[in-house]
Amino acid sequence: MPGWLLFAGGVVFLETIKAYFALTKPRVIELLLVAAIPAMLQANRGSVDLWLILGTLLGGWMGAGAANTFNMVADYDIDQKMGRTRARPLVRHKLTKNKAAIFAWTLLVLSVLWLGIVCNSWLAAFFVILTNWFYIFVYTKWLKRRTWQNVIWGGAAGCMPVLVGWAVIRDNVHDGSPDRWWQAVVLFMIIFFWTPPHTWALAMKYKDDYARAEVPMLPVVATPQETTRQIVFYSWLTVFTSLFLVPAASWIYLAAAVLSGGAFLVMATRLHQGVARGQDVKPLKLFILSNNYLAVLFLALSVDAVLGWQPLGEMIF
Repeated sequence: MPGWLLFAGGVVFLETIKAYFALTKPRVIELLLVAAIPAMLQANRGSVDLWLILGTLLGGWMGAGAANTFNMVADYDIDQKMGRTRARPLVRHKLTKNKAAIFAWTLLVLSVLWLGIVCNSWLAAFFVILTNWFYIFVYTKWLKRRTWQNVIWGGAAGCMPVLVGWAVIRDNVHDGSPDRWWQAVVLFMIIFFWTPPHTWALAMKYKDDYARAEVPMLPVVATPQETTRQIVFYSWLTVFTSLFLVPAASWIYLAAAVLSGGAFLVMATRLHQGVARGQDVKPLKLFILSNNYLAVLFLALSVDAVLGWQPLGEMIF
C-alpha cells in the first residue's frame, strides 16, 4: 500500500478518535471529576486510597461521557442553530447519530460494570444510571426546551459525582466509622445552587444563540435585571450552603469558603449593579470566577481532608 494512503488513513483514524472524544465534552467532565475527588477524600478523612480514587474517576469519566454523548444526540437539532455548538462532531457530520448512540451505550455499560465490579459499589453504579436517565429524559428532552428553570432542576445531574465518590468510599471502608451521608448531601447542594448563576452568566453572553434555538434560558425570557437578581440570589444560596460543611472540616476549609465565597458574591453583586445602571457588563467574568470559586473551595476541602486535622465541630462540641 502506498505510503501516502497509509498516512491519509492514519489522519482519518485520528480525526475519528478526536470526534468520539469530543462527544464526551471533556471540559465539562473535568469539572465533574474535580467534584468527586474532595467527596472521596472527605468520606474517608485522613486516609487516601489512590487506586480506588483513580478507579472511580475512570468509571465516573465513562458514565459522564455517556451522558454527554446522549445529550449531543438528543440536542442535535438545537446544536445546528447555535454558533457555539456548530463545531460539535455530529453537527459537522464527523460521526452519525447512530454511531454516537452506540458509543454512549457502550460507555454507560462499561461504567456501570466498572464501578460495580472493580470499584465494589453497585450504589455508585446506580447513581451513574440515574444521572444518565435524569440528564437525558428530564433535563435535555423536557426541562431544557420548556422552562427557564431548566438549569435549576436539571443541574441535579451535575451534582451526582459527589454521591458516586462518596458511595464508592463508604462501600469499601469497613472500619466501623459512620457514613456521614449528610456531608455528601451538602456537597451535592453546593453544586446544585452554584449551577444556575454559573450557567446564566454564560447564557447572558450567548443569549441570541439560545433565542435562535428556541431554548428558554432565563436571559432569553427575562430582563437582564431579573436575570442578575436571580444570579445574586443563587450565589448567596451557594455560599451559605458551603458553610454547613464547616463543622466537618478544619480552618483550612473555613478560610477558603469565606474568602472565595466573598469574592463570588462581590462579583455577582457588581454584575447586578452594572446591569441596573445600564452599564456595559461582562458576564463571562462571573462565569470564569464561578469556576475558580468551586475549584478553590474543593481544593481546600481536599487538602483539609488529606491532612485530617480535627474538625471544628469536634473542637467546639
